[in-house]
Amino acid sequence: ARWASHGRMAVRMADFDYDVAIIGCGVGGHGAALHAVSKGLKTCIFTGGDAGGTCVNRGCVPSKALLAASGRVRDMRDDAHLKALGITVNGLVEYDRQKVADHANNLASKVKVNLVNSIKALGVDIIEAKGALTKNPQEVDCVGEGRTIKAKDIIIATGSIPFVPPGIEVDGKTVFTSDEALKLEWVPDWVAIIGSGYIGLEFSDVYTALGSEVTFIEALDRIMPTFDTQIAQVAQRVLIRPRPIDFRTGVFASKVTPGVPGEKPVRIEMIDANTKEHAETLEVDAVMVATGRVPFTQGLGLDAAGVETVRGFVQVNERMQVLNKQGGDVVPHVYCIGDANGKMMLAHAASAQGISAIENIAGKEHRVNHLAIPAACFTHPEIAFVGMDEAAAKAKAEAEGFELGIGMGNFRANSKALAEAEADGVAKVMFDKTSRQVLGVHIVGIHAADLIQECANAIELGTTIDELAMVTHTHPTLSEVLDEAFKAAVGRVAALSAALGVRRRVGGAGATRFVLRAFGEARGCRARCRVRLCARSPPPPSLQTARPASGLSATQMSHSTNGEKDAGCTPHHPVRGASAGPALAAGRNGIVRGRLWAGA
Repeated sequence: ARWASHGRMAVRMADFDYDVAIIGCGVGGHGAALHAVSKGLKTCIFTGGDAGGTCVNRGCVPSKALLAASGRVRDMRDDAHLKALGITVNGLVEYDRQKVADHANNLASKVKVNLVNSIKALGVDIIEAKGALTKNPQEVDCVGEGRTIKAKDIIIATGSIPFVPPGIEVDGKTVFTSDEALKLEWVPDWVAIIGSGYIGLEFSDVYTALGSEVTFIEALDRIMPTFDTQIAQVAQRVLIRPRPIDFRTGVFASKVTPGVPGEKPVRIEMIDANTKEHAETLEVDAVMVATGRVPFTQGLGLDAAGVETVRGFVQVNERMQVLNKQGGDVVPHVYCIGDANGKMMLAHAASAQGISAIENIAGKEHRVNHLAIPAACFTHPEIAFVGMDEAAAKAKAEAEGFELGIGMGNFRANSKALAEAEADGVAKVMFDKTSRQVLGVHIVGIHAADLIQECANAIELGTTIDELAMVTHTHPTLSEVLDEAFKAAVGRVAALSAALGVRRRVGGAGATRFVLRAFGEARGCRARCRVRLCARSPPPPSLQTARPASGLSATQMSHSTNGEKDAGCTPHHPVRGASAGPALAAGRNGIVRGRLWAGA
């Protein structure tokens, strides 16, 4: 018989069918299986009939296909952007809804086949049944097959499902989650999206590009509440205000009643998040529920194994070992990764945790640094971050007694972004002024999701802000936005930023910055109406020529937040069929909605 120790008490392999059994075949389970094979561990994986999991079949992969197709439509319909590049499109830019949907579905199918083939080729046994723990240690029930397998170690990787709050009735047609939205069975004229996190924002990007109007319903007091506050403000300026999007904040959708496409509207009853009193009733063509996800841990036999969950999440320690309860004892030979443990609900985080679990199973202690795992929202432009947001960094600085440093980089100072005529966005780096360690980086701008990886690597490897400021970045590339932020953080000015005429004081969280936001001009508006200047300093001469539509001086113009109208700002980009002034549009079913477009 074969013996295996993996750094612990040796056991005879004849007593087990496998070294490792993985329950769940999403990105996390797949990553764990690949790494297990590389460690010489005999491995099986339970697919439960869903190889690829949420990411491949109903999440990351098909949603990016929809974003790619709808993004092309948006770009080709953006006459002002094309004109800036010297391009004119004659005729209508149209799309075939079914073919766009097929593109997403075909991509998901292709990636699923590749995923399955990759683990088959490595000798991983694929079990199509669902897997469940039993009362016997190191045993997995092949649900519905009348048999069990024995494994030295077991990894739970069952992922998550969309969360639907009480009072919301989902019919899959007019009221639906991301699972149904990805099928793109129709494009509603007016869709309300409940929740303004990653999923809601990405689908607002898809729907508005394809011609829909969108209303966000957010329970918290600001839109995009999970993003760094400053980054959310910039994102609101470039992703919300120029588009046919409005929003309600501080309200719950307490009751949602499905309708009939083209015949009967969906009815949304909203209550105030604080008082719980009725706030508004809205009737729209469709409602997408994007209120987050919950772990898919039902039917796993956790009770039989003596495991208590917290809101469905399996409790684990830093080595991904399952605990019998919150703060409890380790359940021997059982691990849990990915959305099912709730530590960080991202596909690549699940994969990292799977690799870490295998390292620990093989006797090499490993812990995942979740602060070094980046996240991205694939809107146009993208939002990405790694590490702490400014609020968390300030709290840490106060608690530990160090000064927080902040450096900013601007896409308007970047040659590549200007060449693309995609200069909206900023990069923000935060660091400990004592240790010089990077605490967090946030980016909103073109290809932010690709740019963030450099920063994630820096946090993982412990690279200091001073070392980052000395790294050479290729010119002309978008990565120079980060070069500018790193140099600003240490009190230097990036040479190319200076050459482009961007003027700022650098070096700290309270740095005074002069920023010309020629947003209206970039969007083809007649009025150059969105100049933002620091109230503590006079405008530089180059900005004093900016002329708002009302004739007010540049220094009289105020910064708008939450969609409020600025003095001297001419409303523009109205909703379809709306007139100038406060934009009023009669939606379907005769409901009149007012929208005030601040233009920045």
